Amino acid sequence: MDVKFEVVKMVYPENTNIVVGQTHFIKTIEDLYEVMATASPNSKFGIAFNEASGPCLIRHDGNDEELERYAIENAQRIGAGHVFVLIMRDIYPISVLNAIKSTQEICTVYAATANPLEVVVVITEQGRGVISVVDGFPPKGIEKDEDISKRKSLLRQTIKYKR
Repeated sequence: MDVKFEVVKMVYPENTNIVVGQTHFIKTIEDLYEVMATASPNSKFGIAFNEASGPCLIRHDGNDEELERYAIENAQRIGAGHVFVLIMRDIYPISVLNAIKSTQEICTVYAATANPLEVVVVITEQGRGVISVVDGFPPKGIEKDEDISKRKSLLRQTIKYKR
């Protein structure tokens, strides 16, 4: 059997986050829409899902046309069945990730990030599948006291995550 690998660069607008995962059911689009719509009334998002049987369509929805187009484009670039791509603005993945992961048909979340993202795809006779992702960049060093202070300031003052 011939096996090939491909690295697929995800493309999405600045100031957005992307979630890529594996799912197993056509209902994914409606359930992820519900997760996003109930998480924050101000969030914008687009979702795409690669159906893996029947007509094998890229199913999609969202409340922002631009983000929906990006989700479709990335799902198409990955080209693997039962993969979903969710692109969001004005909400952080941490606010919805547990709800996404507890959605009945979600099998795996590969990444939730605002960093540059590459998806590693395997290609076989049957089709394509996601092996893993490359999220961001490698470490450049070990945090020092000044870096710890900056991290804590970011969490407490900038994004108000902690008191």
